[in-house]
Amino acid sequence: MALTGIQIFKMLPKTNCGECGVPTCLAFAMNLASGKAELSACPYVSDEAREMLDEASAPPIAPVAIGAGERALKVGGETVMFRHEKTFYNPTGLGAMVTSDINPDELDKKLKEWNALQFERVGLNLRPELVVIKDVNGDASAFVSAAKKVAEESEFSLILMSDNVEVLKAGIGVCVFKKPLLYAATAENADDMGTLAKENGLPLAIKAENIDDLIVLSNKLTGMGLKNLVLDPGSREMKQAFEDQVVIRRAALKAGNRSLGFPTITFPCEMASNLDVETIIASLFIAKYAGIVVLSDFTGESVFPLLIERLNIFTDPQRPMTVTEGIYEIGAPDENSPVLVTTNFSLTYFIVSGEIEGSRVPSWLLIMDTEGLSVMTAWAAGKFSGDAVGMFVKKCGIGDKVSHKKIVIPGYAASISGEMEEELPDWEIMIGPRDASLIPKFLKEMIV
Repeated sequence: MALTGIQIFKMLPKTNCGECGVPTCLAFAMNLASGKAELSACPYVSDEAREMLDEASAPPIAPVAIGAGERALKVGGETVMFRHEKTFYNPTGLGAMVTSDINPDELDKKLKEWNALQFERVGLNLRPELVVIKDVNGDASAFVSAAKKVAEESEFSLILMSDNVEVLKAGIGVCVFKKPLLYAATAENADDMGTLAKENGLPLAIKAENIDDLIVLSNKLTGMGLKNLVLDPGSREMKQAFEDQVVIRRAALKAGNRSLGFPTITFPCEMASNLDVETIIASLFIAKYAGIVVLSDFTGESVFPLLIERLNIFTDPQRPMTVTEGIYEIGAPDENSPVLVTTNFSLTYFIVSGEIEGSRVPSWLLIMDTEGLSVMTAWAAGKFSGDAVGMFVKKCGIGDKVSHKKIVIPGYAASISGEMEEELPDWEIMIGPRDASLIPKFLKEMIV
């Protein structure tokens, strides 16, 4: 980062209005300096200061937005080589490719299948985001037909892929509202492609034979005023492609090479002869360091593990996923229903609530804020102690909702029962199972 938080603060309006999401301009400046905020969040910064700060506060890998609507995708914006150093911000986009000569009925079938690929995990809806329309014969009408169908009949964002500027221009005409990524500018067509992307305000991918040529092409297009670029170093052999991804990332983050400070796109679909091997290659590039990965198809058995890998890698290691503290009703409980308590770690909540739902025993589930820690970790850290849980039970209001005074604590936290009894002398503290899978059996026996 070119400027420190104090240097940035001197150029801010110092109104302390809080509209940026933090209470003071100094705090906002510190967030800008550390890459945790964007300058656009401040509504009162002057144009002069904005111009000076835009460059200084920009992450070393520029963020690039692709698409519009529910599945709009942002790639890039990264600030570290390794997730444990801080966090990765914008998950790798997953795309599938169709050719412009595809039969309309076949495309209909694919879109229906692909739209159905949505998976719920720890309260999040996981799904792929992109469809690539590849021009294979220069037929602009076929290309337009496929692009129009994907744009209007699905929620996917698009990548329009052709080396023919006129074909791309025709495709843009029917789907510009989806803000597609144009692929790709090369040394031969850079001027025309750059002009087309600039006139339509669209992101542009650039492709070269190697990283050195990529730098030359990047400099040419940024010199034309284009800022939303996606890089393809052209490598299609897995070892070289992997090395290129690492070199580009290091050059942008460690050497401050602005020419390579953009997200990348990779094509496992062009590196393997079947989807299984493509999926393995894609898993490599999700980890290091592709902004977009393109497969030949989407199937549940290939997409689901990639989505889970992506979720794990792009979850902030310093901020566990949490649910809101409070009382959760599962299965329309009444005053006689069991009461259970656990932590607000998302995975804990969804596992426990899922087992309660599976038991078909209406219950009250109390979620206590333990800063996103699991039961064992929270107990070891003193955040799920008996007195703390007891105080939470008294304050949450569950006593007004039930006629009994029984509460079930996790088996792994059995040792807190004594302290809870002191804090809740009128309550019976019941020790639940250590394994969540035993909750249904426990609840059914409890109500007998």
